[in-house]
Amino acid sequence: MNRVKPEQASAPSLHTRPIREHRFRAMTQEAAMPQLHVPARLEQLAAVNSFLSENIPPRFLPALLNLELVTEELLVNVFSYAYPEGTTGNAEVTLREVFFDGQDMLCFSVRDWGAPFNPFAEVPAPDLSLDTESRPIGGLGIYLIRNVTTHQAYSREDGANRIEVYFSLPEQE
Repeated sequence: MNRVKPEQASAPSLHTRPIREHRFRAMTQEAAMPQLHVPARLEQLAAVNSFLSENIPPRFLPALLNLELVTEELLVNVFSYAYPEGTTGNAEVTLREVFFDGQDMLCFSVRDWGAPFNPFAEVPAPDLSLDTESRPIGGLGIYLIRNVTTHQAYSREDGANRIEVYFSLPEQE
């Protein structure tokens, strides 16, 4: 497993690279995508939110608040649980426009090299009929993500977890 020594994981870095198609991606053409690598630490959320604000395509600006909410839900889980206690790993986030399921969409992806974990398959749906004191902890973040995104996907490739979530253009919702 690719582990990053704490001295190597000190600051975010921004990269742009060509997109590789994966089995759940529906790209019609190759394009460059903004990409940010950060140490898997909670204090990096501000750097990620700045990256999102600076790189979101203008026509998707109405989705920015939902994008930031989804980002926080996904990254807090990665930062808190993906890597064994006492180790610091990395996370990679990317933004790109795609044509998927007959629509233009914004795809946000998170990749980490921690323990395999598919939140869409492994996290049970919350029982919303229970009051908050009776409801078990967990599941509300994934429930929220499913409700504010159009499509969600998970894959495990080359020792990395990848989660992709897709946002429709506001006029296509």
